[in-house]
Amino acid sequence: MNILNGQNLFDVSGKTVLVTGAATGLGEGYAHIFAESGCNVACADIQFEKVQETAADIRSQGYEAQAFEVDVTKQESIQTMAKKVLETYGRIDVLVNNAGVEHIEPFTEVSEEHYDFITSVNQKGVFFTAQEIAKIMKEQGGGKIINIGSLGSYIGLAESSVYCTTKGGVIQMSKTMSIELGQYNIQVNCVAPGYFITPMTQPFYDDPEHRAWIESRIPLHIWGTVRDLAGPMLFLASDASNYVTGATIKVDGGWLAS
Repeated sequence: MNILNGQNLFDVSGKTVLVTGAATGLGEGYAHIFAESGCNVACADIQFEKVQETAADIRSQGYEAQAFEVDVTKQESIQTMAKKVLETYGRIDVLVNNAGVEHIEPFTEVSEEHYDFITSVNQKGVFFTAQEIAKIMKEQGGGKIINIGSLGSYIGLAESSVYCTTKGGVIQMSKTMSIELGQYNIQVNCVAPGYFITPMTQPFYDDPEHRAWIESRIPLHIWGTVRDLAGPMLFLASDASNYVTGATIKVDGGWLAS
């Protein structure tokens, strides 16, 4: 029995990967992961100057990446971005639906403005970006959509009521997408990172008391790094996950197991 026939199931070289929210944080890290794995990376963000820096940094290391401007809260902007990526690379094999925001504040002080902003990016943006790219993938015969959830998809976090609500929705959204898109050879899955040092979590890391509380809850007792996400991301983007859809991979150092 020759199951693999010499094939590296985890090889993603040559694929075109679109990463939203690629200007900073984990999104920037995802862009580097796929570029270093031989992919053409479309780095998209509303912070265009900053995402241009991400793409330029990748190219300076000898890999391929281009920057694209997008406001994921607006369908027209998503459609324009997708069209430009297609004009540049000819196809989109993988979507890393990463763009997300947070605003730390007590539940009783959440304003309608903040509520609308967070939900507009974290749910509406994820939904309509996936919708637009799924149309492209359907026409080209398949693809991979990786939505980004969170530890807050599963547990409540103080002063993050809207964020946790939206991230819980991302997992349910991914399940529904997987059911409808499976017939088109499109796998939809979710990655739920725990605590990683990013611009969004830096205030928690810099607060000794909050940091100690977080590390006490993680069985591995350390925060994650972008490198810790490389394996799950490459798995979900590769042929190794062709029979995996509607699933969520938790990358949290064991937090949710304890």
